[in-house]
Amino acid sequence: MTLVHEAGHAVVAVLTGRRLNGIRLHSDTSGLTVSSGKPRGAGMIATAAAGYLAPAALGLGSVLLVDGGHTPWALYAGLATLALMLLYIRNWFGLVVVGLSGVAVGLLIWKAPERVQDFAALAFAWFLLVAAPRMTVDLWAHRRRVRTRTTDADILARLTILPAAVWNTIFLLLTLAALAGAVRVTDLLT
Repeated sequence: MTLVHEAGHAVVAVLTGRRLNGIRLHSDTSGLTVSSGKPRGAGMIATAAAGYLAPAALGLGSVLLVDGGHTPWALYAGLATLALMLLYIRNWFGLVVVGLSGVAVGLLIWKAPERVQDFAALAFAWFLLVAAPRMTVDLWAHRRRVRTRTTDADILARLTILPAAVWNTIFLLLTLAALAGAVRVTDLLT
């Protein structure tokens, strides 16, 4: 989850014109993406918001691609993202995580039969879709335990007029909407 969370920050930072300086993944499941650019404004807000939304967006996108018969697109997009992340990883643990993930996706693409690719892509997508809302709920608990106020929601509260609790709620609602959208697309409940 942390890898996808930090990749979300990184991708949106680049897409909004910020300069990506580095990504760190830590063994305690935390991470850090550092970008430079305007310290305020839409680019910074989008970059800060992207982390908690990225797993749900990737999960929904993957479900849509697999459901449409385009599993290889999802896998190659994941492999390309991992390859680009290697350029910006700034610690050994992150390098190992991204490298092993890339090897796993590469083996899946080049060695696994189509049915196994579909299954793996969907399993990962549903994991992301279910874990994304849970991650936002964990954010509330973290904010109650730790008083440092350095979470993405806290950063967004400093950048906007909305308090961190509202950002937490927005994250939860959007991740639940992605989960509901995936359920609807796949007719899972019928």
